[in-house]
Amino acid sequence: MSQIPTLDIRRFETDRDAFVAEIGAAYREWGFAGIRGHGISNDQIDASYDVFKRFFALPEDVKRKYHVAGGGGARGYTPFGIETAKGAQYHDLKEFWHVGREIPRDSKYADVMPANLWPNEIPEFRSLAYGLYQSLDSLGSRVLSALALHIGLPESYFADKTDFGNSILRPIHYPPITSDDVPNVRAGAHEDINLITLLVGASAEGLEVRSRKGDWVPFTADADTIVVNIGDMLQRLTNHVYPSTTHRVVNPKGDKARQPRYSTPFFLHPNPDFLIDVLPSTITMDNPSRYPEAITAQGYLEERLREIKLK
Repeated sequence: MSQIPTLDIRRFETDRDAFVAEIGAAYREWGFAGIRGHGISNDQIDASYDVFKRFFALPEDVKRKYHVAGGGGARGYTPFGIETAKGAQYHDLKEFWHVGREIPRDSKYADVMPANLWPNEIPEFRSLAYGLYQSLDSLGSRVLSALALHIGLPESYFADKTDFGNSILRPIHYPPITSDDVPNVRAGAHEDINLITLLVGASAEGLEVRSRKGDWVPFTADADTIVVNIGDMLQRLTNHVYPSTTHRVVNPKGDKARQPRYSTPFFLHPNPDFLIDVLPSTITMDNPSRYPEAITAQGYLEERLREIKLK
């Protein structure tokens, strides 16, 4: 498998066994794949990006009204220059907004899943952002169903473990780079924290994935393709059968560096009290358990947020 594959998820319904084998092999090798045939329309994606761009174009003092000091970036706006990749010297070149799951405020998860904030200046932001959240949440569940089957679990294994998942939609704005000697990259080399990440709007150049050989492989998806990658929680749960692959967003060369970049990942998380404990089916003589102690999804999330300077 010399390049990161793109698969049509409609085959999950029409040619299930072959699709499950192919998607499982892709993630074992790369931890990344492109997914097309996902049913999320370009009109929905374009309308969502339009409101995200309009928000980031607002004056700085207006955007900062939606920054929750001490909130770890869980909801609302996180200004430019805060998030830093684990172990990196410089902060990432980005600002972003976080949309979380809408849950009843008397839910047992309410203390760790705060209510969403919505910008009053853009009334349609809420319906479009949360509509995209729900579409990506549904697609992510289909991908997890296929991955579950590939490692011998029931198709529905993840259903009751992610139905109240602390998942996040993150519209990101990478401002234009105005100097040729910037030491930072737009997003430093990192792995994601969650189960899987779905990146909509990955058609802009810049995303690079590190191969098993250590090479950086550019992955610029077609406009109809959503990039889906494994996060650290799923890597840990599957004892590294599905690897959480290092990736980054590099600064483009020349005139393209002078242009802004927008992207919107959806970080699919388990329910906060889900216990991440290595699946027995992934433990073998050749692959003994790497994590003798279990940890809750919320405990793991808080640990990692501190490492990337959001907490």
